Amino acid sequence: MQIVELVAANGHWSWLVAGLILLGLELVLPGGFLLWMGISGIITGLVTMVQPMPWSLQWLIFGALSLLTIAIWVRWNRSRPAASDRPFLNRRADYFIGHETVLEQAIEQGYGRVVLGDTVWRVAGPDLPAGQAVRIVGSDGAVLNVEPIL
Repeated sequence: MQIVELVAANGHWSWLVAGLILLGLELVLPGGFLLWMGISGIITGLVTMVQPMPWSLQWLIFGALSLLTIAIWVRWNRSRPAASDRPFLNRRADYFIGHETVLEQAIEQGYGRVVLGDTVWRVAGPDLPAGQAVRIVGSDGAVLNVEPIL
């Protein structure tokens, strides 16, 4: 019972220690949310240091701050584009959009072939003769969509 009395008498220190423990746990268990809960615990401790209040209100402040900071972090984190050193890794066809090339095989009945780098690609577009210059304007899976260059 002495521990409970000690925590009740020094509530603000309990929140500060709990916040630091949560920040330390974030180092061991990465994920992001323990960071914000730790910061919320420290803020709750600082608030109760300035203005003493009952435990129920302290828990309400901690919970509200935790939910608010985690929600803001999740929203901000989802709005950022993921940085990649290989943005076209699983989208090779998208890499060629905007490139200009020459038809290797005529487009007949909507399909033909072009050579890009060391790969022969299937292309879709209007019927055009072999040797026609085309621009890649999109892709549908592994089929490149082309239009003639006039």
